[in-house]
Amino acid sequence: QVQPVESGGGLVQAGGSLRLSCAASGSMLNINAMGWYRQAPGKQRELVAHITSSGTTTYADSVKGRFTISTDNAENTVFLQMSSLKVEDTAVYSCYVTYRLPSRSYWGQGTQVTVSS
Repeated sequence: QVQPVESGGGLVQAGGSLRLSCAASGSMLNINAMGWYRQAPGKQRELVAHITSSGTTTYADSVKGRFTISTDNAENTVFLQMSSLKVEDTAVYSCYVTYRLPSRSYWGQGTQVTVSS
């Protein structure tokens, strides 16, 4: 297993949409969960969305109804579809992948999302 590779960040106006992607290595059969955190300057890191291998999803209250996490098992990829973006969604978004064997999590390098007013 190696560090997952993220893509899709950028600059968008408030109300717009972006989709983040995170490609993991290895077999999806060995992946227990995937998800996204974000951290804005001066703020604590926040869990944005989480999806388990069985498809159960969890979202931060601040993004419920606006963000959707999903996976493409054939491509070992997790997506974060972000809609109705707000200025306060501006942050560095990092994905993580948690493997079953050995039990370990790997983090992406982070991708900047900037929402302008």
